[in-house]
Amino acid sequence: MKENRKAIEETVSLFKIFSDRTRLRIIALLSEAEYCVQEICETLKMSQSSISHQLKLLRDLNVVKTRRDGKNIFYSLQDEHIKELYLIGYSHANEC
Repeated sequence: MKENRKAIEETVSLFKIFSDRTRLRIIALLSEAEYCVQEICETLKMSQSSISHQLKLLRDLNVVKTRRDGKNIFYSLQDEHIKELYLIGYSHANEC
């Protein structure tokens, strides 16, 4: 199989997302339902600025998507692949 450098780099970037505790906690939360920033902050007991920073990184790599409802922006996982990657990693870590 011929190596596609761009695809490899994008995969590396995706897996880096999973190496940060805060981003992983956000992904775990969003694997259950969609949440607005305030709900994420309250649930994870973190500041809005730190959550917003991590959500921007997750958006930039197409890990999360947004939905506007009035003044609120709700976040959810981009697709089932992200949830599956998280669940496989979580399952593997708990088996070891």
